[in-house]
Amino acid sequence: MALLRAVNVGGTGKLPMSVLAGICADAGFRQVRTHIASGNVVFGSDGAEDVVRATLEKRLRDHAGKDIGVVVRSAAEIAGALARNPFADAPGNRVMALFVDGPLPEDPLEGVSGIRNEEIRIGARELFVFYPDGMGRSKLRIPVEKHGTARNMNTVARLAEMSAAIA
Repeated sequence: MALLRAVNVGGTGKLPMSVLAGICADAGFRQVRTHIASGNVVFGSDGAEDVVRATLEKRLRDHAGKDIGVVVRSAAEIAGALARNPFADAPGNRVMALFVDGPLPEDPLEGVSGIRNEEIRIGARELFVFYPDGMGRSKLRIPVEKHGTARNMNTVARLAEMSAAIA
């Protein structure tokens, strides 16, 4: 599965999901399915994570004329993130999993600015962020977000379901 960064959010990076699905199918990925218009694509592939990422990033660059960040996770990793959610009792739309490529900080608050009543916890390859007042009012800035992309837990649950069906 791939999660694209900054696609179809706030009027920037327009990429119809039908085009994304076609790009993935043309790359040789199997059983391609997208979920909502924010750059979520589930597919089967025998390729290593770095190869899948590089292939998709190149094809997206060729299509869009600019770099589009891609985070790749397996079905097991998405299911694991869902199971590890430390805020499981909170509404799914108020908890984000920030999927990060690269090392996570040892301290989840390292370099964070604008924090009010939000809570951040470290996962395996993700940070979990609870926004009690919703994301729209938050001024929270997390440095590692430039190396990843976030999805709310409702979306993570749906992606886990979709990816399990083709794993």
